[in-house]
Amino acid sequence: MESSGRTLVCSVLFLDIVEYSKKPVSEQLQLKQEFNRVLTKSLEPVPARDRIILDTGDGAAVTFMGDPEDALFASMAVRDGAGALAVRLGVNLGPVRLVKDLNGQLNIIGDGINVAQRVMSFARPGQLLVSRSFYEVVSCLSRDYASLFHHEGARTDKHVREHDVYSVVGGTPASRRLADTETQSLDGEAPAGWLAKNGPLGLRRSALLAAGVVFLAILAGGVGARALLEPAAPQAKPAAALPAPAGSPELPTRAEAPLGKKLARLERQPAPLASGNARVELAVAPWGEVLVDGHSRGVSPPLRVLEVVPGAHTVEIRNSTFPAHVEQVQLKAGEAVRIRHRFR
Repeated sequence: MESSGRTLVCSVLFLDIVEYSKKPVSEQLQLKQEFNRVLTKSLEPVPARDRIILDTGDGAAVTFMGDPEDALFASMAVRDGAGALAVRLGVNLGPVRLVKDLNGQLNIIGDGINVAQRVMSFARPGQLLVSRSFYEVVSCLSRDYASLFHHEGARTDKHVREHDVYSVVGGTPASRRLADTETQSLDGEAPAGWLAKNGPLGLRRSALLAAGVVFLAILAGGVGARALLEPAAPQAKPAAALPAPAGSPELPTRAEAPLGKKLARLERQPAPLASGNARVELAVAPWGEVLVDGHSRGVSPPLRVLEVVPGAHTVEIRNSTFPAHVEQVQLKAGEAVRIRHRFR
C-alpha cells in the first residue's frame, strides 16, 4: 500500500467481547466465531481497500481509510446485530501510522487507535461511545447524524488523560449517507452516484465535499462575526469640490479600499477575545494534541488559537511519535502568547 509509513488521520473502531478472558476455552471459541460473523456482516458495505482489520484476540480494531460515515454505520450495525453477544465499542478520529509487522503484514500504530481503545474502555456492555474529535466531524454532515449523539461528559483513563465522550443512541437514520439523494443533475448523472465515487487521494467525493463545506462555514462565520462586532463608521458628508489653482499638481484623493482587501484584512486579524480572557496562539508541525493544565483542548492543526483565563498555565503538546513539548505561560487579561513547536 502506498500509504505505508505515512501518518494519516483515520476513523478507528475498537471493540471487544465483555469478560471474554473469564470464559472457558470452549465458550471463548463460540463467542469469537459469533463475533467474527457479526463484524464481517457489518463491514460488507465498506470496500476492502477502505478498511484494515486487526484481530486483538478478544475483539478487533478496524481502521477506516475513507468516509467517517463508514465507521459510524459499521459500528452501529455491530451494536444492533450483536444480539446476546455482549460487546462494547469505541470510535475515534485521529492520527495513525501504517507499518509492517514481524510477519510482513500491515499494522496500525498511533494515537488514533490508542484513544479508540480508551474510549471503548469507558463503554458499558452493548454501548457505543465516540470521541469528541469523531463527533465534531460526523455531526456536522447531516441533521440526522447530529441527533444520534448524546454527550456523556469527560472520562479519565488510567494514564490520567481526560477524554470527552458521546454515546450513539437510536437506530440507523433513513438516509444512510450524505450522498444518498434522489435529485438528478442536469447532465443526467445522479449526484448520489457522483458523490459516491472516489476523488483525489482515493477518498470519496462526499468526504471531500463535507470537509470543504465545514471549512467554508468556519471561515464565513469568523468573517461575519468580525464584521458584526466592528462598529460602523459614521458617514461624513462629501465636501464640495473646489477647483484646483491653475498649474498646481493634482492631489490624490483617499479612495475606499476594495471589498476583497477588507475581507483579507479581517481574515488576518484574530477574532476578538471574550471579556477578560487571554489568548494562546499555536503553530505546531506536523501535528499535536494540545492540553492546557492537563485538559485536552483539541489537535493542532487545525486548532490555531485557544482562549484561556488570565494566570499561570501549563501547555503540553503531544505527538505519539515524539516526546511531549511542555511550556509554562503567565498571561494577563487581553494578552496573547505564541507557542511554536516542530516535532523532529
